[in-house]
Amino acid sequence: MDAYDKGSNARPVPGEPPAAVPDSLPPEGHETSDGHETADDHGTSDAHGNPESHESPGGYEPPDSHEPPGGHKPSGEAPARIPQQYGDRQRDDRQYDDQPYDQPCDQQYGDTALVGPPLPPPAGIAALSLPYQIAAALALAVVAVAACVHVGMVFLHVAPSNTVTKQHGQAIDEWIYPEFEQNWKLFAPNPLQQNIAVQVRTEVRGADGDLRTTGWYDLSALDGAAIDGNLLPSHTQQNELRRAWDFFVATHDNANRPNGLRGSLSEKYLRRIVVLRLDREQAGGRGAVVQQVQVRSRTTNVPPPKWSQEQVSDKPIVRELPWWPVSEADRAAGTRPAESTETEASAR
Repeated sequence: MDAYDKGSNARPVPGEPPAAVPDSLPPEGHETSDGHETADDHGTSDAHGNPESHESPGGYEPPDSHEPPGGHKPSGEAPARIPQQYGDRQRDDRQYDDQPYDQPCDQQYGDTALVGPPLPPPAGIAALSLPYQIAAALALAVVAVAACVHVGMVFLHVAPSNTVTKQHGQAIDEWIYPEFEQNWKLFAPNPLQQNIAVQVRTEVRGADGDLRTTGWYDLSALDGAAIDGNLLPSHTQQNELRRAWDFFVATHDNANRPNGLRGSLSEKYLRRIVVLRLDREQAGGRGAVVQQVQVRSRTTNVPPPKWSQEQVSDKPIVRELPWWPVSEADRAAGTRPAESTETEASAR
């Protein structure tokens, strides 16, 4: 090893003081480990950027022990930058060199704070004010509870007999009948294969005070004519009369006697429907008042297809009910139209 070795075991040159080993940072005015000279607060640079050395008062310049042999330094080299140590951040961008490291990020970089995309405006219930949000939440809760109660009632209605239906059967029937009654005949092993026509005739008191009996009005045929060609028939046109007759048959025996409390209810329901229809058809003419009605059903079997070997009777079966007197409450269920209109109803 010679005098220019950088290690800690370098041999000293005779006549010169031993070089001190730097602890962490080289002193100002000396070279760094990569061979560049650091900037000195008292030194100046010439036109080529080379640092000028200071002469001693006697004109004698002490030799630099760190210069290469010959005493010449490479020209055109700028003083090297000493990297920051001890955990400080090293800055490579010179545009921020004039700012101290202890300033916050927003002071160092100016108004360059990162801003994300704008949040979308609230939608739905969140867009409402607090009172309206509370009202909407309460309304949704009421609807949810009513839906759950309805589904539970329908389930108990169609489920087999159990403890709940035996104890609360009346409440379940009051909720279901007559609007929400379930009919499972479509899924029966032997679906309904009959055409049932509900017909009615009435005894009316005319405007002259005479009593007379009208012919039979085929109400089922009128419903069929209203549905035929209608893409969106109403629930009333399709099912009101048919379900009323099914309700009556299910609550009466073959002698037309009611077999429970629902029997009188089904009779009243069917009577008001036929009074409403007769009033709509202006049975007995303008000004006639319905006194009593009689209902009958005419059931015929649907003929089987030609390829079937099944044999059915084509003779209609008629079930005729007794005369029912019409009360004022029954008449109030129907409203007479203001003007006379021609309909397809025909009394036979």
